[in-house]
Amino acid sequence: MGNRVGTALADGVVLARKQGDHVTRQQGKIVVTRRLPEQVETRMAALFDVRFNPEDIAFDPAALLAAAGEAEVLVTSITDRIDAGLIARMPGSLRLIAQFGNGFDNIDVEAAHAAGITVTNTPSVLTEDTADMAMALILSVPRRLAEGAHVLLRDGTWPGWSPTWMLGRRLGGKALGIVGLGRIGTAVARRARVFGLAIHYCGRARKAPQIEEALGATWWPSLEEMLAHVDIVSLHTPHTRDTYNILSAERLGLMKRGAFLVNLSRPELLDEAALAELVESGHLSGAALDVFEHKRGVNARLLELARANKVILTPHMGSATLEGRIEMGETVIVNIRTFLDGHTPPHRVLPEGRGPL
Repeated sequence: MGNRVGTALADGVVLARKQGDHVTRQQGKIVVTRRLPEQVETRMAALFDVRFNPEDIAFDPAALLAAAGEAEVLVTSITDRIDAGLIARMPGSLRLIAQFGNGFDNIDVEAAHAAGITVTNTPSVLTEDTADMAMALILSVPRRLAEGAHVLLRDGTWPGWSPTWMLGRRLGGKALGIVGLGRIGTAVARRARVFGLAIHYCGRARKAPQIEEALGATWWPSLEEMLAHVDIVSLHTPHTRDTYNILSAERLGLMKRGAFLVNLSRPELLDEAALAELVESGHLSGAALDVFEHKRGVNARLLELARANKVILTPHMGSATLEGRIEMGETVIVNIRTFLDGHTPPHRVLPEGRGPL
């Protein structure tokens, strides 16, 4: 794969250049802020003049600025907080922020657009993996799988089978409410229908009749009404100004007694404190969260509920498959190559409210 030549940047962050094997590279210096799968880094090294982060330490603002100073293209991830203030300090030589990920709420897209910096992401490739994980969590919470898996780990024994022990809830015949029937929400609906769940959804617009018919899906124009009707709620909408805290304390309180909540989308979509309170009180039977607020440490109440097997917390694993990460890398490469060739990248992200240019 070639040798590595270290390059010191701000605050001791070290990047490394991978030398390709006599391959003609496209012009444009590229800095990648996090470690990517070996296959992806090898492919990038063969195509571009690229520097990597072999230590895989998240960049602080100073390191991001230093990286931007060396780059025409910055390959970022969700751990990189690129706000308007940081964008204002970035050099004019930075032309593209190529996000390694579907979500991009870590980037102030409006500020980047105003500064003439193009932003791209990697949609679509994560759909099936995320839907698989969502279905796993939808199964895990009502059937108490995490709790059951820990029984033997306590002291190596268990009381033996009993007709009334470890009773969960049957999925078949229950109503699943999907908030956001986009690519991932639709993939979840397809899976859930196989398990006998009735599909309900709420979103910005009603889907075409043929889509509803194929999924057996019922549309609710009112989120509040849907929440009061379904047994399981699964969030699959991006974080925007309109969806921030879309499951507020008031809306969470409208959920049926004994209902469950699953969130693999963004932590900003729900009021974590209100969720914890409703699970603690027994109004909700449980929740499974693959994303949660953690900048100041994971919510202590959620951790306690997880220890009590009332909540399942997984560390942002929704898209964490090797195949998915490689496809994400290939999508980043396509975006970069298209951009450096002077064309609009296929996965360009525009500020809210703007259509394609």
